[in-house]
Amino acid sequence: MGEQLFITLLSLCFAPVVSVVILVLVLASLGKSLGIRRRYVKLLLQVFEFGKEKISTYNKNKQNGDDSDDEDANENTKKPCENGNGLNVIERDISISYSKGIRIQSISTDINDVKKKFDLSDIMYFAKCGVETIIEDDVTQRFSAEELPSWNLLSRTSYGYHYISLRLTIIWGLGFLARYFVLLPFRLILAVLGIGWLIVCTAFIGYLPAGKFKRELNQYVMLMCFRILSRACSAIVTFHNRENKAKNGICVANHTSPIDVIVLSCDNCYALVGQAQGGLLGVLQRAMGRATAHIWFERSEVKDRHLVTKRLKEHVDDLDKLPMLIFPEGTCINNTSVMMFKKGSFEVGTTIYPVAVKYDHRFGDAFWNSSKQGMIQHLLNIMTSWAVVCDVWYLPPMSKLDGEDAVEFANRVKSEIARKGGLVDLEWDGQLKRAKVKDSWKEKPQEEYSKMLKVD
Repeated sequence: MGEQLFITLLSLCFAPVVSVVILVLVLASLGKSLGIRRRYVKLLLQVFEFGKEKISTYNKNKQNGDDSDDEDANENTKKPCENGNGLNVIERDISISYSKGIRIQSISTDINDVKKKFDLSDIMYFAKCGVETIIEDDVTQRFSAEELPSWNLLSRTSYGYHYISLRLTIIWGLGFLARYFVLLPFRLILAVLGIGWLIVCTAFIGYLPAGKFKRELNQYVMLMCFRILSRACSAIVTFHNRENKAKNGICVANHTSPIDVIVLSCDNCYALVGQAQGGLLGVLQRAMGRATAHIWFERSEVKDRHLVTKRLKEHVDDLDKLPMLIFPEGTCINNTSVMMFKKGSFEVGTTIYPVAVKYDHRFGDAFWNSSKQGMIQHLLNIMTSWAVVCDVWYLPPMSKLDGEDAVEFANRVKSEIARKGGLVDLEWDGQLKRAKVKDSWKEKPQEEYSKMLKVD
């Protein structure tokens, strides 16, 4: 009797789950949505606003008398960051850059026009810039999670806020239960089904003869599978200027996470280029490689820039092949800035289709800090977040100008992506988080300083 009751209750719970999963799969296959996720996000914004008010009230009650006035005065003197995501610790009057050399904010003319005699105290300016960089620099802060303007009710960003109010504690607890015991299992089911369906479909497509039917079937299957995978993290993606979508050639985008591929592939089908991986990524790479022409390099081949460029050119010259999706930064950045674009993909001599991707970090941090997180941990963090909300802008296609080299072209495309996505345009190489600074970068400020000195 007890076993029958248990089976009955289990079947009653199982049937709605199966129904919802089937509904999601059907809608994803058709590229349709009921609008439930967008209503869910609007509800979350209302809850976040309630939490923000509670925290603000708590902070005001905690402040007393003159201490409160002093703290308010200190906060008012802080200058917002360039990207508006936090507070600057210092305000620089002199800056040193590897490409621009020495820059003095109070001098509008060329630094070479300012001539002076050597003074031993000049050393202090360089020391000052060095100390300021140790305190706060433009590079290392791009490899950590972006600071939130207000708490988003996630444990990993709480700072103890969930203890300041009973109602806030209850809301946080309910949110924790919903994310880990309702959303996470449901998302895992969708992820397993999406990956499994991708592997099965690409295996079948791989046996078809090359031709128009195979290409069209592959495009439909890829869109369907990636839309299912996007549902596995409750992705809500808003695409802008779809008339600029890449039809062939090379598509370049700023890079935040491996899920960038899922986000962009919900609206267009791409060929991918990258280093051959092991584990889960390796399984997916081999599966997709059976269905269409992707470019996977072994570690030894990646170092051969000419070989990479040759294979890229062969791909983009074939108009029957999919547009190639490339992330020229070569590493994940925390979506507050765009760092140096590697020039390889800009040497091919084809049309470039820039894409700007901007995530809303209030609903979860999409940034993958590969030095601290493995792939599985990163995906679990995303699946236990509220949602993945982002905007994608397709920019007009760009071509190399007369007399423009690959580096200048890459910088021009990077600037356009940064401008459209509201990101900070940085000249630094993202690989600095792994590699040492080049000697040539150190020599540039030295050369600039030597030009300032009067020589008798």
